[in-house]
Amino acid sequence: MYIVNIGTYPPKQCGIATFSMDLRRSLVQNGNSVSILSVSDETHEYVYPPEVIFNIRQHHKSDYLKAAQLINASPLVDLVIIQHEYGIYGGQDGERIMDLVKLLRRPYVLVTHTVLPQPSKYQKQILNYLCHRAAGIVCMTHRSANLLADLYEAPREVTSVIAHGVPVFPVQTSASLKERFHFEEREIISTFGLIGPGKGLELGIKAMQEVCREFPRAHYLILGQTHPMLKKQEGERYRDMLEKMVDDLGLGQHISFVNRFLSDQELGDYLYLTDIYLSPYPNRDQAVSGTLAFAMGCGRAIVSTSYSYALEVLGQGRGLIAGNPDPKELAALILSILKDTDLKRRLQTAALSKGKSWTWPNVGKEYTRFFRRVIDNTLLNEEKGVSYAKL
Repeated sequence: MYIVNIGTYPPKQCGIATFSMDLRRSLVQNGNSVSILSVSDETHEYVYPPEVIFNIRQHHKSDYLKAAQLINASPLVDLVIIQHEYGIYGGQDGERIMDLVKLLRRPYVLVTHTVLPQPSKYQKQILNYLCHRAAGIVCMTHRSANLLADLYEAPREVTSVIAHGVPVFPVQTSASLKERFHFEEREIISTFGLIGPGKGLELGIKAMQEVCREFPRAHYLILGQTHPMLKKQEGERYRDMLEKMVDDLGLGQHISFVNRFLSDQELGDYLYLTDIYLSPYPNRDQAVSGTLAFAMGCGRAIVSTSYSYALEVLGQGRGLIAGNPDPKELAALILSILKDTDLKRRLQTAALSKGKSWTWPNVGKEYTRFFRRVIDNTLLNEEKGVSYAKL
């Protein structure tokens, strides 16, 4: 199959850009050809790799129209992937993507990264529109799929649930990594990802007050740089606030910031040296977390707040979930693992049993099978005179 993917793409640093790159690699490994139509913001100049055949400037309507024309003009294109997140496309709530879809004459699969349970009227209208014209829809959890069908009236017959992919991290021992990073005899708790408000890092920092009283050698690693768009708007104000909180609480010897964008190799190193992975999102509506998926792929013992994605993937003993986004609750769960090596081992085994099936080569196979079904159904419908564009 020849596929075109629309979404952000490296060197832009954001979760969907990384997802698009990893998905492309997995599809190519499964025998597909994939080109990229990147979406860039106005504040950065990006030097894209050769697979990027066109760049859509976020707020330029004409670029969305040109992108549709480019796709329509190619007889090679079998399928288009649209990565959907309200914030990456131009206009109100990312409405510009509808300008592209209106002109598109190839079937597309919509990959939903955020399915809001309480959308604004226009947010609901946009996603409803995109879903009803899609030849296929991908959700990353069953919760999102049900919400998409019940609230946004997305057709269940074209919807598939495919897990967020995870890199293939080479297995390493925690002891050897702790020695290399000079964390011998320390209990390591970590959180990684682009830093910004809404990630719940304040909760993790405050939880360490309780943890360190009983485990004075416990250490919390906050891994990742400030989100580039946030840094552009306000510099390092948010990180400075976190660092001041650490100092005010007297936790300078127990919390470290690794302030850079981490490669997959570095992520694997830090995850495998981690005793407990902490996912402290305060927003209960968080539909997907690539960072949590990565931690499960490495078989970590996980403590999380009770947001939507965590509730689904950490069930059946795959992690411990706090009832509320409360530092004391998180600290109590962390301590329960630190005090019980058998519990830690059980959590690691349960997380890995699920996470190992999420490696990108496996996920790429699932996407490839789904795309083939979508194309076959599209061809069948065209023979019957039924358009995949339902609106």
